[in-house]
Amino acid sequence: REITSRSRGISYDVLKLNLKQYVRGWVNYFKHADMRMLLESTDAWLRRRLRMFIWKRCKKIKTRYRLLKQLGYNHQNAIKYANTRKGYWAVAGSQILNCSITDNLLRKAGYLFFSDYLKTVKA
Repeated sequence: REITSRSRGISYDVLKLNLKQYVRGWVNYFKHADMRMLLESTDAWLRRRLRMFIWKRCKKIKTRYRLLKQLGYNHQNAIKYANTRKGYWAVAGSQILNCSITDNLLRKAGYLFFSDYLKTVKA
């Protein structure tokens, strides 16, 4: 929660580095425990938190519109979703960002998740 806080003024690269260090340390410490279900639920929360972090960076409607257009929404839906009045956490859990900022897109961006790293450590 501290690492992905909305009020931290850090870049995406610093966030990725901090998350990688935290995930590696945590998984290496607990790798012999049976924690697959815990890691899956923690990963789901972390992905939502990252979506919230990305959405929070887009303060203006124009910036949100541009982000949604880049993610593949058409003009009408991008305008509708950019003008939403929902809070950051609600948008991060809604269809707006779940369908556009997918898990694979976050992995390609360089974010490391608990269950992915556990598979490499146990293999």
